[in-house]
This record gives sequence, structure tokens and C-alpha cells, in this order.
Amino acid sequence: MQTHSDNAVFVAVPSYNHERFVEECLRSIFRQTLPPAKLLVIDDGSRDDSVAVIERVLKDAPFSAEFISRENRGLSATLNEAVSYADRKYFAYIGSDDIWLPNFLEAQVRLLEERENAALAFSHVFVIDENGDIFDRTDNWTAFADGNMLPTLMTGGIFSSPGVVYRRDVLGEKPWNEDSKLEDYELYLRLAAQHEFARNEQVLAAWRQHGRNTSDDFGLMVDEWLAAQERSRGLLPFSDEEIAEFQTKLRYAAARHFNRTGNRSRAAKAMWANRKGATSLAEQALDAVRIAAPRRLFNAQRARRRASARSRYGNIRELL
Repeated sequence: MQTHSDNAVFVAVPSYNHERFVEECLRSIFRQTLPPAKLLVIDDGSRDDSVAVIERVLKDAPFSAEFISRENRGLSATLNEAVSYADRKYFAYIGSDDIWLPNFLEAQVRLLEERENAALAFSHVFVIDENGDIFDRTDNWTAFADGNMLPTLMTGGIFSSPGVVYRRDVLGEKPWNEDSKLEDYELYLRLAAQHEFARNEQVLAAWRQHGRNTSDDFGLMVDEWLAAQERSRGLLPFSDEEIAEFQTKLRYAAARHFNRTGNRSRAAKAMWANRKGATSLAEQALDAVRIAAPRRLFNAQRARRRASARSRYGNIRELL
């Protein structure tokens, strides 16, 4: 096990109604090759048995760990509370249903030590189901910029939060907007407007998708992306015309997702209204064909892809 002289990472786990998953999350932190200086778990008013599970598991913590259980205040408020306790060089949080691979903190801290101008380090992640089976990885379907991440963010290219480690000093006192419906995007915009982001090519974490994920509502997510851009407009180094162009591209890209999730009507309307966001007429034509294709063909293809991924990647527990 490697150690850094300043043992530099403060880790937070915001917990809410994940009694089935929180033990696996916490034990993935215990397994880190670079242990955190301190772990803080805040239960945000869970109505299941999460509190009892957390209290039991934290008895096995191989480093300093603290637990706060209180009424529900929302994720952004919970993250702001956690960061107010953070007194180390780096800060990282992980949702109570997600998982870090054992070298996550070590790899991200090493990258940040090499990239002194980076506000954060991020990585690609596996996508897992409620049983821990890997059915995708984010580098299969998206690419992220290294350094200047702002244009990518403006068109909806957003990395998953389990793969992120922040420099504590760039976060300030209350970095998360507690009125925002999505906790991370607006913060990413503000940080990217002033700092570079460091991309780690490794897949270092697992993001769990299951029936309780609020991010399943993609329409809400798109609306919040656009609202966050408007709230951040004064900080962005773009003209009004450039922001409008980014937003057209974002809406066009979102239309593809609406089609993938079966909302053909919304997909068709969004693609037509934002057709200038396509890179070419050929792209528009291909997207139109996809909308017109029978839904059963799409569902069959998706099922085949997921089955192939499970066969190829296995279960996340095999990597821990």
C-alpha cells in the first residue's frame, strides 16, 4: 500500500435510501491503495435501514471515519455540509450506491500532483446494474476533452461524478447550488470557466444505474443543463451567439437520447427544431432513419449490446 506524506484526501459519502448498496460503497473506500485522511458519511434522512448498515460497516474503517445522521436536506446541501468539514488538499465524494476501484484515489491524486493548474481530475467509469453486472463503460459512447473542458460541457458532455477528485481550495465554502435540480453541472461550468480539468484515461469507478436513479429523467436533466448555463452566463467566456450555438448542439444531441429511450415524438420535434446543431446533412439523415426504425429492432440491438458487455466485462466485484 502506498502512502503520500500529507495523506491528502478528504472523502465524503452522501447517503440516501441505499441500504442495499451502501456497504459495498464503503468497503470500496476501505480498499483504496491510497487511504483517505478522513471519511465523512452523512445520511440525508434515509427511510430505509441505511443508518444501521452504515453504523455497522464503519466499525471496520481502517482510518478516521465520522458519521452524521439527520433529516433530509437534499444532495447539494449535504455536499456543502461535507465540504465545510474538509480540511485536506483534495476532496472527493461518492454516492452511496456507487463504487471506486482500489486505485481510484491514488491514480487521481497522482494526476493532480502532476497537473498543478487543474481544478479536478476525472475518469471514465463502468456502468453497472443493481446486481453489480457491468453493462457498459462511458468511454464506449462518449469522449471528453483534456484541459479545456468548457466547450464539451456546453454541449452536454458530462463525466460521471464517481470519477472525480477536486482540489479543495477551488471549491470555496458552498460550491454546490442548493436550488439546482442537478448537483454537479453548474459547479463544473464555473470551475471550467477558470481552470483546466485533468482527464485520466483509466476507468477507475463504477456508476450504478437502477430504478431509483434520479438521472433517469433525461428531459429534466437537459432543462437543468440549459438553466445552469443561463445562471452562469456572466462567467462564461462566450458571446451570446456562441452560447446559442452551443445550446442548439446540446438540444440536438439530447434528441438522440429521447429516441433511444422510446420518446420518438419528442426526439423528432427536438431534432427538427435544432437541426442546425447537426454536424452535416448526412448526420441528420441517419438520425431520421433511426427515429423511423421499428422500436423492436432498437430494443433487440440494445439487449444484445448489454449481454455482450456483461459477458466481456463481468461483475464489478471481480475488479475489487
